Amino acid sequence: MIKQQAFKNGGRNMLKGALHCHTTRSDGQLTPEELLRRYHEHGYNFVAITDHRIYNYKNFAPDLPLTIIPGMEVNMRIYDHINHEGIKSGSRQFHNVCLGPAKEDGNGFEQDECITMPAGAKTTEFGPQESTIREYQKFLDEIHAKGNLTFYCHPQWSATPVRYFDKQEGNIAIEVRNTTCARRFDMDVDAPQWDDYMRQGKMLYGVAVDDTHAADDLGGAWVMVDAENNVNAILEALKDGRFYSSCGPEIYDFYYDAETGMAVVECSPAAKICAHRAYGPALLVRSEDGNMTRAEFKMGSPGYVRITVTDKDGNRAWTNPIGTCDPWLIGNRE
Repeated sequence: MIKQQAFKNGGRNMLKGALHCHTTRSDGQLTPEELLRRYHEHGYNFVAITDHRIYNYKNFAPDLPLTIIPGMEVNMRIYDHINHEGIKSGSRQFHNVCLGPAKEDGNGFEQDECITMPAGAKTTEFGPQESTIREYQKFLDEIHAKGNLTFYCHPQWSATPVRYFDKQEGNIAIEVRNTTCARRFDMDVDAPQWDDYMRQGKMLYGVAVDDTHAADDLGGAWVMVDAENNVNAILEALKDGRFYSSCGPEIYDFYYDAETGMAVVECSPAAKICAHRAYGPALLVRSEDGNMTRAEFKMGSPGYVRITVTDKDGNRAWTNPIGTCDPWLIGNRE
């Protein structure tokens, strides 16, 4: 039996966290203190204040039992084309959240450090988009060298096909749900780009976030992490994929039985449960009364398998994948 990492310890001591939030320090409507107090009221255990291009370690509500994950959001404009006169056209956006340890644990950023974006392609000797993507990768490399993890943000809202962001190296995850994009633009609600990326042979985790800007964005999506409630333990769990993401349902267990080829998930009452795999169409089971709490799927040759749980109100939860993105079966079954 191969359990997904989040459930190896029984999934009973999960921490609820917000990984992508904005305040009045950049373009959010809530002050940092207001944001933290509202997340505490929603039952969150940890929060990363990730304002645009300004790094934060500070706990703005120190009386609350909240762990603050250091971080920020960075972005850069990527151009499809630069002609022989150096005129740029067809711009897109790369956005990444970076999360790091405490300063004393090796984080290379300073409190309130403002990040200047790399210049990207400047002159006619560079090709179209590839040169600016390379410049952005150098920037990501610097972030990783300073001890920070990164994940890719709202690919649908950013109009970035997989063939753009799959060139980024070092990300641990992609946003599968973004509350702000979902509520305001009906985008980034379920991330089909996640499977498109992994089917190219690259493993990636999925995170659900609020990307809080307005007050009503808050509390719509979160990660549930199997970790002790401190910065380093949470970061290590995120790096290892020991979490699942949700905007409602709970997931209690998820494993793959290598002997039978069955994937099994246990969850809170669900109307639909879907198994996504690298090799073969997705598999779906439904419940007329919306009270299904377990599903089993015969996988065949999945490569990897991940699960989406949907409750009767349409809210989803997502496991991270079990398995690999190579053509061999999970557990090396023949």
